[in-house]
Amino acid sequence: MPDALFAHARLAPIYDAFDGARDDLEHYLGIIGELGAKRVLDVGCGTGCLAVLLAARGIEVVGVDPAKASLEVAKAKDPERKITWIHGDAKAVGDAGADLAVMTGNVAQVFLTDTEWRRTLEGSRTALVPGGHLVFEIRRPGRRAWEDWAADTAHEVVDVPGVGEVEQWREVTEVNLPFVSFRYSYRFSDGEVVTSDSTLWFREREEVEALLAEHGFRALDVRDAPDRPGREYVFIAQLV
Repeated sequence: MPDALFAHARLAPIYDAFDGARDDLEHYLGIIGELGAKRVLDVGCGTGCLAVLLAARGIEVVGVDPAKASLEVAKAKDPERKITWIHGDAKAVGDAGADLAVMTGNVAQVFLTDTEWRRTLEGSRTALVPGGHLVFEIRRPGRRAWEDWAADTAHEVVDVPGVGEVEQWREVTEVNLPFVSFRYSYRFSDGEVVTSDSTLWFREREEVEALLAEHGFRALDVRDAPDRPGREYVFIAQLV
């Protein structure tokens, strides 16, 4: 089940307002251009930020996400219906004939069992053409990002168009490595507080590479994320 942050009817429409400029997407646009992909599968597409950028560049895009509320936000950004939107996980896509599958942000870390992660890799493999690429990022466990999260107790208030002022704060609720759990809370102008609990799996690089190989992918490159140097691994794998 997707987190409330993406699936709740009040939270999904305000997600972009708190998520910022998404400078990380420029890096993905560069990789996709470098690999010459013409048809892209956006796994865990959320509110469609990357998918819309790709479609504007003439790339065919399939966006898939299990959070219906986020997909509704994404569809509203695509009035010309250039993008194929699918409600479900990677397995729901089938043979999409994609040159490249991508998972941005924390998507690759939300799969909390080997079964879920394998299902995602299997779905991506089915969606790709022979020799297609899979690109995604994970946070480096050694960077211990959760310590920064725990130290950040600030409350942020954003005036969301059509919604009004919304206050957001975050707290780390459990560290049981390799799993880290945290909670986002949102207070709306009418006084309602809505919370969203999340857990991420902090996998080691070697474990990820082994799982890729198990499912027919070869890691071609593991790069640094230029917008967050030293904090993440960006994997570029190819179906072999």
